[in-house]
Amino acid sequence: MSAAEGAPPGPDGDGPEGAPGPGDSYRDNQQRVGQGFAVMGGIAGDTNVFFGASDEEVSNHFRKPRLREGPYPADDVRARLRGFVEPPTHARCRKVLDGHLLVLRTASGTGAGTAAFALLAERYGADGITGLDSPDDLSRWRPKERRGYLLQGLSPAAAASLDEVGLTSLVSGLRGTGAHLVVTVRREIPLPGATATRQVTHRPPPPAEVARKHLRTMADTGELTAGQEAEALRHLAQPDFAGHLDAHPLPGDAVAVAEGLRDLVVAGKSAASVLDDLRTGSPAAAREALVEARDRADLVSLMAAISLLPGQDRTVVERFGAVLRPHVDGRGGPAGGAGPAEGAAGRCDVLGPAFEDRLAAVGARLLPTRYGAALRYPVQPVVFSGRHRSDALLRSLWLEYEGMAELLWKSLDEAPHHPGVELAAGEAIGKVLAHATGPDTLRQLHPFAASDKRWRRRLVANALGEMVQHPALTGAVREQLRQWSGAAPVALRCTVAETCGGSYGLARPAAALRLLDTALGRPGEKLEGPLRTAVSFALSALLSEDANHARVLDLLREWQGAAPGTPRHGLAVHAVESMSRGSFPAPNAPGVRRVRLAEVLAEHPERARGLVAAGLDDPATHESVAAGLLLIEGDAELRRRTAFPRFLAALAGTAQHHRGVRRFVLRHHRARTAPTERLAS
Repeated sequence: MSAAEGAPPGPDGDGPEGAPGPGDSYRDNQQRVGQGFAVMGGIAGDTNVFFGASDEEVSNHFRKPRLREGPYPADDVRARLRGFVEPPTHARCRKVLDGHLLVLRTASGTGAGTAAFALLAERYGADGITGLDSPDDLSRWRPKERRGYLLQGLSPAAAASLDEVGLTSLVSGLRGTGAHLVVTVRREIPLPGATATRQVTHRPPPPAEVARKHLRTMADTGELTAGQEAEALRHLAQPDFAGHLDAHPLPGDAVAVAEGLRDLVVAGKSAASVLDDLRTGSPAAAREALVEARDRADLVSLMAAISLLPGQDRTVVERFGAVLRPHVDGRGGPAGGAGPAEGAAGRCDVLGPAFEDRLAAVGARLLPTRYGAALRYPVQPVVFSGRHRSDALLRSLWLEYEGMAELLWKSLDEAPHHPGVELAAGEAIGKVLAHATGPDTLRQLHPFAASDKRWRRRLVANALGEMVQHPALTGAVREQLRQWSGAAPVALRCTVAETCGGSYGLARPAAALRLLDTALGRPGEKLEGPLRTAVSFALSALLSEDANHARVLDLLREWQGAAPGTPRHGLAVHAVESMSRGSFPAPNAPGVRRVRLAEVLAEHPERARGLVAAGLDDPATHESVAAGLLLIEGDAELRRRTAFPRFLAALAGTAQHHRGVRRFVLRHHRARTAPTERLAS
């Protein structure tokens, strides 16, 4: 039961309170498929490309979360710290953390989250850090283990709870367990005076040092040769790049400079073009580009298409732009480029500009065509030249121009679906809505969340998974999912399950399982196919990480004991039958990690015994579980891996209290003593 695909966040590139920074990349992100293999990766900027995967497999992809409630995987922590540079405040932070609690005040994008990981990893190692979800009353929280705990983004309510009494109680609990807690909090949130001695105001490391460290890391990992590293460092010291870092001093800016210098020395780009790419990704440059194109429906629609669908194939971008263009054109005013143009001799230009010329006009380009093993078709991604231009353009277009958000939603609804749109557009919309305000921030997701089409629900799931990475929105997303999980429309509950089957679920597994339980809990309702599929997918996504196995197996056992005919019982029956006779989820159903009964027996024998006993006691699953056990016993390798004789003996020991187990043991005994007798009821 190994982990599924996913990649850790880029080192030292965290944005606002743990948001993604320019350093985020998803290299080496691979998932095995039926034939060949699929690759999803950050090839240039924000590019997602899928090779050789079916439409369903592409829809199942999601990002691993940056913020978690629970243990952080050691590989994620090591990846975050690979390019870490100690900030000037680090020594002071160490001293304050000696008192078990550090409150790290920070501005957006300064790398405080990475610094917090580094402080805790020094004391507990990469596998000793647990993330917390911001409670309303932090003084009542108590650590359960001697570990490092990290709370990114303290809420105003939790901040207010840290008065003298609450703070004393919290520190006492930490000291008693031998644990340490680092809390990051935005500078504008007021804190009680009692926390003054626990506070440090974070200052980011010098950007040139961050850029140099990333270049050294690239050389260590083989991305750069020693000569290329030396050449990149020489360029970094030149006035143009030094001046850019003076004007853009955040760690993420420095990572972007290092990546630009890598392109300069590896791909032969000029220093001027690298600097231009860095500058065009700014919010100011995005607004300027939109203003310049405000009378050109063709250019505005193309920019919107590239921003909303970053890294998608040229045909996807072209078709979406074609759907959007009439809507933009209909907003009124002149729409240059919307119709045939008059040539110099008065002749009509019926072709218009070529696609690559249109891309050049908006500062975008085609990447080289991608090929892969078992490729179903070649892919040629479209990206902006500026590394963060997509994010900046879409944010400006969506939030600053009246009615544009509605037109983009309308065009998404009308455009033909292409694999990968749900991930690209979902993440892009989530990044935009993380900066939105007011009640419509989440309300605008409702039409797609209530859709009967899975790709639209997956889009909402990816958007929510991105939004919840921003602590200011965590509470709002949590409340929205709670409301939808108990809603009457099945589609809304399917969207909740799809959200749990993604970065949200992996970040908050306990909360995700509670949501799934609620989604199946409407009285007097039968389990409908789409909801069963969505919940099964969510459970398979949670099973992709070892830390969640026990929780999922315990919940399945609990659902097995629910009243027959209820959705909870129906889901448990489906899951137990599937893993007993083949795999769960079934091969023809969406899934991230497919689990077999033999794996459960081998890796979780204690919980497997309880799950098997419940399955044998239930008439709906008795035969399938019995058949699964006999299949394991009949395979020498599976029998060895599962230590089946020992498992069977332990199971037989529970027969007195389990009628179904007693029935199976007696049948098994008769079969062993009378081989000709068939094991059938």
